[in-house]
Parts: sequence; C-alpha cells; structure tokens
Amino acid sequence: MIVGVPKEIKNEEYRVAVTPIGVRELVRAGHAVLVEKGPGWLRFADDAYVKAGAKMAPAAEVFAKAEMIVKVKEP
Repeated sequence: MIVGVPKEIKNEEYRVAVTPIGVRELVRAGHAVLVEKGPGWLRFADDAYVKAGAKMAPAAEVFAKAEMIVKVKEP
C-alpha cells in the first residue's frame, strides 16, 4: 500500500501524523510512504524521513498517488 503523509495546514497545527520512526515501521511492513516536503518542520527534518525510507513529494503527488492518507485530528 502507498501511504501518504501531507503537511497539516490548519492554523496553529504543528503535529505530524507519522514520525520518521512510524515511516520506518511502515516500510518494514512492506508499504511505500510518500511524505509532503516539510511536514514536521518544528521537530523532524525531511532527511530524517528519507533515512527512514520515505519518498518526499509535493502535496499534489502525495494526494494523487497515495492509497491511504494519514492526517492529524484534534482531540
């Protein structure tokens, strides 16, 4: 499965749905992960996602190619 992780665009939302460790586990389970560039700019650099096995992509590609989109939802 191709899992897509877009940046959160809601005002004052700085969380990211999948951390680099989560990407590593998804890849280990056989999934491909597309992450929009700069998702966790406060905590996680893009290169951490790449090292974990994700492919960085623009938002349009993430939404076009992903079979499942993972987003943050407020409590």
